[in-house]
Amino acid sequence: MTEAQADPDGPGAHWPALRFGDRTLTYGELAATASPLAARVTEAGRIAVWATPTLETAVAVVAALLAGVPAVPLNPKSGESELGHIVSDSAPTLVLAAPGTQLPPTLDALERVDVDVDIDVRGTGAASPATGAPAAIGHPGLTPETPALIVYTSGTTGPPKGAVIPRRAVAATLDALADAWQWTGDDVLVHGLPLFHVHGLILGILGPLRRGGSVRHLGRFETAGVTRELSEGATMLFGVPTMYHRIAETLPDDPALAKALARARLLVSGSAALPVHDHERIAQATGRRVIERYGMTETLMNTSVRADGEPRAGTVGVPLPGVELRLTEEDRTTAVEAYDGETVGEIQVRGPNLFTEYLNRPEATAAAFTEDGWFRTGDMAVRDPDGYVRIVGRKATDLIKSGGYKIGAGEIENALLEHPGVREAAVTGEPDADLGERIVAWIVPADPQSPPSVDELADHVARRLAPHKRPRVVHHLDALPRNDMGKIMKRALTHG
Repeated sequence: MTEAQADPDGPGAHWPALRFGDRTLTYGELAATASPLAARVTEAGRIAVWATPTLETAVAVVAALLAGVPAVPLNPKSGESELGHIVSDSAPTLVLAAPGTQLPPTLDALERVDVDVDIDVRGTGAASPATGAPAAIGHPGLTPETPALIVYTSGTTGPPKGAVIPRRAVAATLDALADAWQWTGDDVLVHGLPLFHVHGLILGILGPLRRGGSVRHLGRFETAGVTRELSEGATMLFGVPTMYHRIAETLPDDPALAKALARARLLVSGSAALPVHDHERIAQATGRRVIERYGMTETLMNTSVRADGEPRAGTVGVPLPGVELRLTEEDRTTAVEAYDGETVGEIQVRGPNLFTEYLNRPEATAAAFTEDGWFRTGDMAVRDPDGYVRIVGRKATDLIKSGGYKIGAGEIENALLEHPGVREAAVTGEPDADLGERIVAWIVPADPQSPPSVDELADHVARRLAPHKRPRVVHHLDALPRNDMGKIMKRALTHG
């Protein structure tokens, strides 16, 4: 942070902090809006935030951080059952929402507090750009272990679990990313991600605030918005693979988008693997490489390709500063020592970026950690000789044991996506009496009238990878099932 930014009466208070569409708050206005709200909720225990992609959500979370009260971001698209579970489990006393927002009946029992960001806050000049930084706000009773957020997991293996994320983890992750990405107060971030999860909220909103920079939220992702913001001074873009896929599809017919992306300092993708094919299309059109990082709700960020490192497609880079990472065998304790780009192991991590516990779930918390404090991610990966990590899939859904080999679904998916007849691809395993498991490909063909055959795709994969990694079964679909973050929901794929 510069001297001008650190001075609460200096020009930094008038610098833009948050912009959503045509609505902007400077740092001084953010303080003037969030501070009285923080005073209002200080004794609330826990507060729910109706996390629409709006200024009001960002202000509500900053107010919660100022007050030292854990915020529970609620996905506005959650169904009645899921929302009811989250509210019952986290037991907030208040719900913060934008004025005029219609909330579902599930929240009727909670006291509602409207977040009014349209009050007259001009000329306050009462804050430095550190207002949003967890390490620089709050009352003296707060500690690094004080819960900042309770973020609920996707619930793919049962009801969503509330990951209690302490202030220490938020600060550690954002500062480690500042090192890896050379992220400063001069950066202006543009993104169109939802604000009820780690990527959109912690990285996308609290990250720029901690650096003293700015964020411009698109409200809703559109390539035209990306073009506009990167052409008007934004330096970084955060997105998920579905967004970058849309960008890759649009680039051939949109030279303005290509020019805007070429101006960006950093293009970051996360939440799921970005197909190598999309990496290459974007790089060819813009001259810029998308970098990937790897994180989870429970761990925040673990690894990233560094801004000063090689932006190698298909990898998530190296461990961030302060994060320990190891791969383990199937017993989940024996370390995999190989750095050969082939030997698969489960990723386990340890460091200040980790969550504290699953709320109300001591048994689940205990099961998630080894006795010596490593968190079991359930993600499978290999390591290249130079330490770059390549994720090959989830232990539960993406590790296929076929013919004596351990095979990651991710590399087969990338190979399939290089076939011109494949628009989207997912790979799973199904029982096979001879092989143990056979590889099954789920394909959205580029031309539904002429989809590629199983033999054609099997030969394609065998040439690129190895014969034992070829799919034995191919299903053709109109679309792959995805969640709000664009992740493919493989449990929704049924063999038929």
